[in-house]
Amino acid sequence: MQIILMEKVVNLGLMGDVVKVKNGYARNFLIPQGKAKRVTEAAVAEFQAKRAELEKAQAEILAAAQAHAAKLDGLMVQISQKSGIDGKLFGSVTNVDIVDALKLQGLEVEKSMIRMPQGPLKQVGDHPLVVALHSDVLANITVSVLGETSS
Repeated sequence: MQIILMEKVVNLGLMGDVVKVKNGYARNFLIPQGKAKRVTEAAVAEFQAKRAELEKAQAEILAAAQAHAAKLDGLMVQISQKSGIDGKLFGSVTNVDIVDALKLQGLEVEKSMIRMPQGPLKQVGDHPLVVALHSDVLANITVSVLGETSS
């Protein structure tokens, strides 16, 4: 299916690009979220008419993400979990735990924004992670997992 992108989509294209994607991806994700529209003469004309307005809105979203990243960048979050004597956690620290810890510090982040390439944290120590606030804005945080040994 051919679609026109209404905003930048990672690994797909920039705003205004006409791209071909699988039908399910377009119907189930891109179109319902407002990230794209089907390519028709009317949709292309509507996009051209609204292009400046859409670019301004995207610039505002980018500026807000950059301001949020300035607060987050270099931040250290401490999370306590029960652990054994070898430093291995009995559970794991997931992106939900990190979101809750950030919320306690007054910072709002969605769990889908936290990038955990090795999966949940299962070891005591400091773990550098990336928070993707926007497709162009990344903030680096450090999650310090503290072990609570039960005696």
